[in-house]
Amino acid sequence: MAQRYDAEVIVAGAGMAGATFALAAAHAGLEVILVDPLPFEAMLAETFDGRASAIAYSSFRQWRVLGAAERLAPHAGRIDHILVTDGRTPGAAAGPQTPFFLRFDAVEIADRSDGEPMGWMLENRRIRAGLAETVAEAGIRVEAPVGVAGVAVDARGATVRLSDGRDLTAPLIVGAEGKRSVVREAAGIDTLGWDYAQSGVVATAQMAEPHGNVAHEYFLPGGPFAILPLTENRASLVWTEPKRRAEALRTCSMEAFEAHLRRRFGDFLGDVEVLGHRFVYPLSLSLAERMTAPRIALLGDSAHGVHPIAGQGLNLGLKDAAALAEVLADARRLGEDIGSELVLERYARWRRFDNVMLAAATDVFNRLFSNDHPAVRTVRGMGLSVVNRIGPARRFFMQEAGGGIGDLPKLLRGVPL
Repeated sequence: MAQRYDAEVIVAGAGMAGATFALAAAHAGLEVILVDPLPFEAMLAETFDGRASAIAYSSFRQWRVLGAAERLAPHAGRIDHILVTDGRTPGAAAGPQTPFFLRFDAVEIADRSDGEPMGWMLENRRIRAGLAETVAEAGIRVEAPVGVAGVAVDARGATVRLSDGRDLTAPLIVGAEGKRSVVREAAGIDTLGWDYAQSGVVATAQMAEPHGNVAHEYFLPGGPFAILPLTENRASLVWTEPKRRAEALRTCSMEAFEAHLRRRFGDFLGDVEVLGHRFVYPLSLSLAERMTAPRIALLGDSAHGVHPIAGQGLNLGLKDAAALAEVLADARRLGEDIGSELVLERYARWRRFDNVMLAAATDVFNRLFSNDHPAVRTVRGMGLSVVNRIGPARRFFMQEAGGGIGDLPKLLRGVPL
């Protein structure tokens, strides 16, 4: 007698990567249950997550196919230009005041990106809201607020024990709950990595002058400082500092905070008004030793967490979601057991190299740019200048940041499963 399950896939974690995967799996015809310890409403509050994410143009294509883009587009700020400056002020925007800068313009790769920007800036709460509405419209079953208390697997399937005592069964469990993944721990998968002696100070600011859809990143001894364009002429500020200084910036008066901000921000966008709350997020690197185990697959922050210096953290998770959904869809069409180790290894092999290489690259970039050694500053500044003068190199980096290079899953190419 055939095994009867509650669903074909149970997804632990209804965050941005988990909800995207649930939509992708449902798009492929799989029956999905989405489980999260928090109700969607709690994740939408302004105080829940003050961050904004840079979304690669390939990642946004996935949301178009899955029906979420219409809800997200009104809140998405275009990134048409990126200015990277190695200096104490954003010199590339102001003249430049320094020869050590790098400029990317979306028009240079318009023939390869269908005229899309290099990326979009979206506040995380807006992403969560849009995905929650799309999940509801798709009729995906959501169990919340209820957490995953444990996972048991055997040759026939997996059982998830929920925090309210109920059990749910499926051929496959997907862990997408973040860095403290219960599913990953239940699978016995260890992580490699370390904490940085840094935190990211995050705030939203109102610009007095038009930001022109330009993302600025410039480097200070404490770490990178990013000014990222949002809608309504606002910007998301991501300000990396040593942990003690970051906490002091969170707790000081708004007057003191804005005074420190002006010294780092420069005056090229006029007066800046900080809106709402300030947030501090400790920074670390983590990589799961494996992305799969029997009847279990990991994606998003459950599988990897990287430094935000390149703005690629969420995009890695969205690539995971697209790749896993495609692997499962193909296996289902062939009549394979979607939770088998043979099927899951295809997913792990597809994503392993990309995740490891990006984690290593962000770690190297952070260590290279988060210091004030004169010799290092000279070498890295010259490196920026050289790349800036080589058109093919600039275009390669732009396509890489936009997710347009490599063996892309169908959804990232805008192709339905």
